[in-house]
Amino acid sequence: MSNLGVVLALLGAALASLMAGIGSAIGVGMAGEAAAGVVTEDPGKFGKVLLLQLLPGTQGIYGLLVAVLTLIQIGILGGSSEVSLGQGLLYLVSCLPIAFVGLWSAIRQARAAVSGISTVAKRPEQMGKAMIFPAMVETYAILALLVSVLSILNIPKINV
Repeated sequence: MSNLGVVLALLGAALASLMAGIGSAIGVGMAGEAAAGVVTEDPGKFGKVLLLQLLPGTQGIYGLLVAVLTLIQIGILGGSSEVSLGQGLLYLVSCLPIAFVGLWSAIRQARAAVSGISTVAKRPEQMGKAMIFPAMVETYAILALLVSVLSILNIPKINV
């Protein structure tokens, strides 16, 4: 198949977007459930719990960024899409860090955010501390994003 390289690169882009997006959807949903319970009791805490709910959503954005970057690099967006089999494999593998870490970290970050929401429900003055715990999980999503982006940007352009 002459387009196998493109197919593999597209698979990588799809996995980055889908897996990180699924993790974020699960995470934002989990935190949203906890936030809704708090707002039911005290509507004045809406802004604080909303910030905590949004934190697990960043992995989906990172996955989308990697997917779009891949599509640009392989020429699907604004160019010709000639990608060798080797290049396609490199793009696929380059997308995997944010795909897997995005999925896993968004869910784990949601668990930390839910705990932070519980903290804010009881002690709203501890909002800053409540945000630190899920933010620590974010660090690993950022590292995976960095690995994926640097890998994608450094795949050599090979004549097909």
